[in-house]
Amino acid sequence: MKPKEKEDVLNDFHDNKIQILTATSVVEVGINVPNATMIVIEGAERFGLAQLHQLRGRVMRSSFQPYCFVFTGSSSQKTKERLNALAKAKNGFELAEYDLRFRGPGELSGAKQWGISDIGMEALKNIKMVEAARVESQKILKQDPELKKHPLILQRLGSPKNEIHFE
Repeated sequence: MKPKEKEDVLNDFHDNKIQILTATSVVEVGINVPNATMIVIEGAERFGLAQLHQLRGRVMRSSFQPYCFVFTGSSSQKTKERLNALAKAKNGFELAEYDLRFRGPGELSGAKQWGISDIGMEALKNIKMVEAARVESQKILKQDPELKKHPLILQRLGSPKNEIHFE
């Protein structure tokens, strides 16, 4: 669908003109329809726990009883454990901790997002150090947003305006 068509359909769903919406995982983020009370997720083994948690959250936005039905094409023990973690978790932080324990932290830089960690990802387990690094990096960026006084950081990061998102 073209963006305008999507917007019209979502508005109709929001306004209760449409009772059932079939969508891809595009509904994961940014969709707020309080009258939505049920979501069916097929192929759940293909989604990360964070994404499943976000999808489930699309129907937990009102005082009405929400229902989330999760279907999978896999009956492996790993899939069962992941979906059990999704069912039991009280929030996204618990799911993130589960992922960290069972999938591993992945790499801080590079394309690999799971498995044997690199030293940068291992360091993220030290919350005090992470907070200190965050404070220090904010200080540096406030004083030197172009990183002119920090050529080694600039060299390592490349062009901060084009490649780095400082969220």
